[in-house]
Amino acid sequence: MALKMHGALSATALGAMLGTTSEAARQQLLRLADEGLVEARSASAGVGRPTQLWTLTPAAQARFPDTHAALTVQLLDIVRTRLGDDALDAIIAVREADTRNSYEAVMVPAADLEGRVATLAAMRSQEGYMAAWSKEADGSFLLVENHCPICAAATACQGFCRAELEVFRSVLGTGVTVERTEHIVSGGRRCSYVIKAQTDAAV
Repeated sequence: MALKMHGALSATALGAMLGTTSEAARQQLLRLADEGLVEARSASAGVGRPTQLWTLTPAAQARFPDTHAALTVQLLDIVRTRLGDDALDAIIAVREADTRNSYEAVMVPAADLEGRVATLAAMRSQEGYMAAWSKEADGSFLLVENHCPICAAATACQGFCRAELEVFRSVLGTGVTVERTEHIVSGGRRCSYVIKAQTDAAV
């Protein structure tokens, strides 16, 4: 909290602020550094030995309250109540189109279904969905997402989930079925998708 409120501090300054010795403060800082929560950098004040200043890492910043999810839900509610469902649908449609375009730019058109599923899982993991995939005994594929970074928005407006499912179906190609079998927003532990190549008979 002291580093958050006051910025970069030396162990000596931090010790004085907390009413302890600089060595005790340094030991605490070293423990926090081992946990990846603080880091040190040298700062020269002119003549003499450089001072070691300690700052918070991004991992430590995440320990503090973040209301972005609540803000997102509030903004969606404002759009719906002030501008109407059509305006909200337009926002979702734009996001859907942008996502589809970015995925299609990475997908290799000639890749087989397995390659496309692997690419999709990799892209989703980069976006924070903690995605993984596997090939099942019947030849289908299972895509799982163990985290939903837009869960608050998706809970407030499930149009986001519908749009994502449509994007999956689009980028995985024609002749492919995608069925969501687990859904975090509906209380599931994860989101799961069964992906199958349709047979000629089924088509």
